[in-house]
Amino acid sequence: MSRSLLRNVSSTCFSHSLPENIRNPMRKLPIDADYLKTTLLELLAIPSPAGLTDEIVHYTCSKLDAMGVAYELTRRGTIRAILRRTLPERRRQSPACAIVAHLDTLGAMVREIKPNGRLSLMPIGTWSSRWAEGGRVTLFTENSRYRGSVLPLLASGHVYNEAVDSQPVSWDQLELRVDEHMQCADDAARLGIQVGDMVAFDPLPEWLDNGYIVSRYLDDKAGVAALLAALKAIADSGVPVPMDCHAVFTLTEEVGSGARAVIEDDVSEVIGVDIGPVAAGQGASERGVTIPLMDSAGPHDYHLTRRLLALCKEHGIQTNRDVFRFYHSDAGAAVSAGHDVRTALLCFGTDASHGYERTHISVLVNLAELLALYIQSGPTLAEDRQRRTDTVEGFPHQLNPEQLVRQDTPLPDAGELVRPTESRSQE
Repeated sequence: MSRSLLRNVSSTCFSHSLPENIRNPMRKLPIDADYLKTTLLELLAIPSPAGLTDEIVHYTCSKLDAMGVAYELTRRGTIRAILRRTLPERRRQSPACAIVAHLDTLGAMVREIKPNGRLSLMPIGTWSSRWAEGGRVTLFTENSRYRGSVLPLLASGHVYNEAVDSQPVSWDQLELRVDEHMQCADDAARLGIQVGDMVAFDPLPEWLDNGYIVSRYLDDKAGVAALLAALKAIADSGVPVPMDCHAVFTLTEEVGSGARAVIEDDVSEVIGVDIGPVAAGQGASERGVTIPLMDSAGPHDYHLTRRLLALCKEHGIQTNRDVFRFYHSDAGAAVSAGHDVRTALLCFGTDASHGYERTHISVLVNLAELLALYIQSGPTLAEDRQRRTDTVEGFPHQLNPEQLVRQDTPLPDAGELVRPTESRSQE
């Protein structure tokens, strides 16, 4: 493309500052950290491995009822809370946004009842048996519950000596020992234990005075608590809401489907709220909000992610940019289901994801602050009010003209370079 052609494009399309429609006054709302902490601990107290989520749906709906936030449920219990637009909209169409967090966690299911009364397990979700080994669990039958421990097949050092340390790491090397008199499969049947019973691992939360919390299942109950705290801040403050906002709580993110079937047609942008793995080589941190630019589903939307980064800069919220190599989220699930939406991911940096996870209360407060700002900000691009357009006029740019100008370096004539010296001298 020539420089002259590029100059015909309006330079106003290339700014990474906040668009005009979100320069209206917004307030960085105070977040009730005590509410956030209490909500997170209550969420952790309710077992909710994917497939066993009805009770946590009831709990989450009660929190929305207490705020006066309307919601609707799908058949299986996915919650769509709706904050209605309070600012007048002069145009006939206005899109909605969706913020998605998931209520389901990892877990396990009884795969086999062994002749010795021990139970083989199949994981629910993708997680290493390293983190299951030694876990205390609750086994839920059709009508009862039992306590137990997940143990390696060779569990006693006094019996197996060094073989305990050399056995493979695999779910096939684990078994559930139920804390009942179970010496055979008939004993399990007598207790009503069957293949397909659900197993929930104890979260074992510990909240330290320095603000750190360590627990299983911060993924994604910490994200849910931050989203609920943001909704509470919006409801309590009465700030204007410029576009409908759907706060969606999904039930099957850990098994891959998540938000595939719950995004409405009027939604133009989807933000996933989830864990940000802290590790060597990653940008995620246990301070500030982590905003990944790409995950396993591909790059997130250029304009929406830059807009969120700009919101943080404008309002003094620390951010960390990152790229996740082995990561899927509800935002990616929405796109893979065919929804034409802009996506972004907002994460709370957490050490040891899918294990005994650790994050900090300041991260969750920052995340809630950013979510509350986003709810106040309106559509990322004014043109997104239309689902389809018949002209490219107004369609955004990602690069400015100077970035597209090619600097060509002329090469010498190769033929002249290889001609014999005497031939050149005779000329």
